[in-house]
Amino acid sequence: MAENIENGEKKALDENLIKEALDMFRPMLQADGGDIEYVGIDEQNRVHLKMVGACGGCPMAVMDLKMGVEQYLKDACPEITEVVQDNAPDLGENGFDYF
Repeated sequence: MAENIENGEKKALDENLIKEALDMFRPMLQADGGDIEYVGIDEQNRVHLKMVGACGGCPMAVMDLKMGVEQYLKDACPEITEVVQDNAPDLGENGFDYF
């Protein structure tokens, strides 16, 4: 469990709760041939994930991650500050070089 200190109190982030929430979201990605792998939680309460399958190289994966997975996880576990894709494609300096 990762720990979060808020107003002097320690709050533990439950990895099992995060993994359960990911399991609930996973079928939506699998329907399009993709999936997600849980990597871990860092000291800033950011959840690190890898997008795999069709999602691994998809330019829309970042949007799915931020607008879908991140919101879903934050609803399940409000202590999460951000969801980070560890294997994000390099989109270049202006973000469009990938296309």
